[in-house]
Amino acid sequence: MKTLQPGILDFLEKNYNMSQGDIGPERFTLADGPSGKSGRILEFSGNREFQIELRKRVDNFFIDKGTLRTGGLKMHVKTACALLFFITNYYLLVFVATNMWLGVVLAISFGLAMAGIGFNIQHDAGHNAYSQSRRINKLMALTLDLIGASSYVWHYKHSVIHHTYVNIAGYDTDIDVSIFGRLSPHHPRYWFHRWQHLYLWFLYGILAIKWQFFDDFKYLISGGIGKHHLPRPNRGDLVRFILGKALFYSWVLAIPLIFHPVGIVFFYFSIALVVCGIAISVVFQLPHCVGESEFPIPDPVTRKIARPWAEHQARVTLDFDKSNRILTWFFGGLNYHAEHHLFPMICHTHYPAISPIIEQTCKDFGVPYLSHKTFWTGIKSHYLWLKEMGKKASPAE
Repeated sequence: MKTLQPGILDFLEKNYNMSQGDIGPERFTLADGPSGKSGRILEFSGNREFQIELRKRVDNFFIDKGTLRTGGLKMHVKTACALLFFITNYYLLVFVATNMWLGVVLAISFGLAMAGIGFNIQHDAGHNAYSQSRRINKLMALTLDLIGASSYVWHYKHSVIHHTYVNIAGYDTDIDVSIFGRLSPHHPRYWFHRWQHLYLWFLYGILAIKWQFFDDFKYLISGGIGKHHLPRPNRGDLVRFILGKALFYSWVLAIPLIFHPVGIVFFYFSIALVVCGIAISVVFQLPHCVGESEFPIPDPVTRKIARPWAEHQARVTLDFDKSNRILTWFFGGLNYHAEHHLFPMICHTHYPAISPIIEQTCKDFGVPYLSHKTFWTGIKSHYLWLKEMGKKASPAE
């Protein structure tokens, strides 16, 4: 089995002979990180008929419509709006705000503007769904570096690792928040987790700051993300990593410190970064870490997951508030999360159109298609799941 290659599209094509319309290989390698141990094989087993039919129906949709899977003009307009929102908020916060209350409002708005770039530009580009041009995808993916996180690290942590091993404890690093929280029933429980349904919401913001200022460096230096191997960046990727961090630290610290005292800068930009972190964390946790989702583990002997890849994705991923056009626009279609996980290389602007196809195919094959009616029911479900995971596992504990 080859090592994971840069570019999720390259990875799928080179290792599994799959085109951009394909969904889900059935066999993956878990590399044991910098220890140098050989990778373990994780397989998805079972009948792939649902997966094949689902791909066929969605392919036919694009053929019948005569449209591309990428975003086109809609994405260009969203990109302009997201960047304008970001730049305007930054200017107002640094150069216009004259009192604390206006500053706090602008800081919160700026945090949402940062999250909006991640939702609407970087996420699609990172999945090669923004454009047909890989160069444009890579350029737009660098907007994540603009808001403080490495697009190089994110590609492996999210596009490759998370999308491969969703909700599988020990494999999916997105559900691993170290000892600070317990998001899976297969994670160890500590006594302080009994309060995680209260404190973890705030830690989501702090964990994002930790990612921007610490984790990217840790992953790159150690050559590993959890148990997974992180390939060493080539010269170009390393230069982009360094320049991205320099740009982020410049606008978040260096430029504001020219015009304002240290305390003022840290106060307002801490608010912005925490708001951004909470927004991103919540939107990515609601579809997976809820009671309605499943948390399967591979057979300890065969290393097999009981179901095929596409059915696994449907059972571990929920949509939320699909009828809300405003949230759909701001979240970059991430409320259509099952659609995204089944077809990550299709631009989010197409999710509302292909959603009925996916729902009907799930119904035809007896596969669950799960959705929260509103954003707030999703929040409630995540809250209750955190509370459930914080309870004592046994009377003796």
